[in-house]
Amino acid sequence: MSAPRTSAPRVLIAHPSPDLYGSDRMLLEAVAAFEADGWDVDVVLPGDGPLVAELARYRCRIAWAPMLVLRKVFLRPSGLAQLAVQSARSVLPTLRLIESSKPDLVYVNTLTIPGWLLAGRVTGRRVLAHVHEAESDVPRLVAVGLAAPLLAAHRVVVNSRATARVLTDAIAGLCRRIELVYNGVPGPAEPDPPRERLDGPVRLVVVGRLSPRKGTDVAVDALARLRDLGVPASLTLVGSVFPGYEWYEEQLRKQIHRLGLDDAVTFTGFVADVAAALADADIALVPSRVEPFGNTAIEAQLALRPVVVSATQGLVETVDDGRYGSLAAPGDADDLADRVAELVDDWPAALDRARRARERAVGEFAPEQFHRRLVAVARAVARV
Repeated sequence: MSAPRTSAPRVLIAHPSPDLYGSDRMLLEAVAAFEADGWDVDVVLPGDGPLVAELARYRCRIAWAPMLVLRKVFLRPSGLAQLAVQSARSVLPTLRLIESSKPDLVYVNTLTIPGWLLAGRVTGRRVLAHVHEAESDVPRLVAVGLAAPLLAAHRVVVNSRATARVLTDAIAGLCRRIELVYNGVPGPAEPDPPRERLDGPVRLVVVGRLSPRKGTDVAVDALARLRDLGVPASLTLVGSVFPGYEWYEEQLRKQIHRLGLDDAVTFTGFVADVAAALADADIALVPSRVEPFGNTAIEAQLALRPVVVSATQGLVETVDDGRYGSLAAPGDADDLADRVAELVDDWPAALDRARRARERAVGEFAPEQFHRRLVAVARAVARV
């Protein structure tokens, strides 16, 4: 990754995924922010994927390197061997890339690649961490272990107050390093208008990875509950499973068949541009059991669609504690269905709230706001 130095500041961004989900899309916004501010940008990924094609729109240089990416599988005894092997494979490539790039700032775009935080500090670089995770459902010792590498960062950007609370509950001293920068979420300039009348089944959509954490199974159960309530509805699932979680999609398909919903649920697989899926929907569901922020809730608001989110972590902030979207109890399919039924029963009121939600989202979660706030923190950390 060696390149001639210019007078511009340089940032080396480490990111653990080549996909195009929430934190991956925020990587694109970070690259846009740095380049617009005049930085030279190097990006390190663990492999090829749809994110790489999106990065081609920018001037940044891309390198690939093996990365130790923390997964829950490593918390089991059988995962310790994998952890040791990946750790050994990643150390030298990480150090070499930092030395080759010679950055003014090492920007680590997740909590799950702690080796980059430590390597940046060991090589004498200024280090900025950006945390998109809020692991509140793990034992305290694990929570402390996940948060501890952040002590190597000079500053820690978080995407919600909920994320900040999880980190400071684990290590109180991190509060002095934390900066809140809400995600910047792009949306359509002129969204397709929603249906003024719900003629036919109400069209529900869930956008995001198919995973237990995202509560996809809760949405399926809620669809069955709606039918029991006499509310005709269909459900579109936009997303795919993480490698190794194929069992979950199989489980979902069995659940759908058992409930007699084969004709009412559509799997689209991964979709790079979710705008069309939101435009086709009447109501967006974000039924996550845990969710540090929830880009999809903002995307739905920007698309002018009523949204029902789980009352958990950062999702509560995305709808301002219920002012701009409905809140359902996490993991409670009956409550989720009831909130959808309320929207259907007073559709004009639901559309009015959706319009107010879009107005707020356009300002509060604009990419330009994110760019300004992130660059201000980055310049302060890098001292440039």
